[in-house]
Amino acid sequence: MNATSATGSITLRPLPAFQDNYIWMLARDNEAIVVDPGDAAPVHAALRRTGLNLTGIVVTHHHGDHVGGVAELADAYRTRVWGPRREEIPRRQVALDEGDSVELLGEVFSVIDVPGHTLGHIALHSPAGGTLLCGDTLFACGCGRLFEGTPAQMVVSLGKLARLPGPTRVYCAHEYTLSNIRFALAVEPDNADLAARQRACKEQRERGEPTVPSTIAEERATNPFLRCSEPVVRAAAERRTPGAGADPVSTFAAIRAWKNSF
Repeated sequence: MNATSATGSITLRPLPAFQDNYIWMLARDNEAIVVDPGDAAPVHAALRRTGLNLTGIVVTHHHGDHVGGVAELADAYRTRVWGPRREEIPRRQVALDEGDSVELLGEVFSVIDVPGHTLGHIALHSPAGGTLLCGDTLFACGCGRLFEGTPAQMVVSLGKLARLPGPTRVYCAHEYTLSNIRFALAVEPDNADLAARQRACKEQRERGEPTVPSTIAEERATNPFLRCSEPVVRAAAERRTPGAGADPVSTFAAIRAWKNSF
């Protein structure tokens, strides 16, 4: 996969890792920063291939497939590591909370607390570049499992992200899109935007391309976990779990449990 996308003067490259992870490499001039390097090997290979110098590592949460390569990379390149304050992150030098800002390759990113998948999970948003680095909180047409947080926490977290400008590009950390769309169609079988998205994403995968980034506007239109206030999604949750359509949190809880067993 050689797909790249640009945000202002920064280029973002997906580095495939494990079975379905993406390590995002931000590059500008001769410098690079990587996001959630669960494995050091793809990063070493990309740096050799591009000739870029690794100057930073950003971590969104503590799971092994996101931090497994951090210590090796930090030691090899003597680079700065940013990560969430409320989680144990290898070699972390700068602890981040909501309200903090961090400059990455000359672009300012705001930190957003998004507990749910893990309790200390953070996302980073660049208003100028229209970029969201969201780890495992928001996926293309899906969201992360609730390993540590509650449905109420995740609804609040996803709501923060859903309120970002529609053109914002969503750089998540896994290639789950087609399976997420299959589930979303079970929730909203008559959603024409979903059907169109499925066709487009199938074509991307057939060409060997990532289905990410998506956009916030696309997620609002097709992602059931951002649509828990929509009558059609609440009705689907109610059919699955009587009483679940009463409010967005109970709707979210019902469709997240449904997705877990889908």
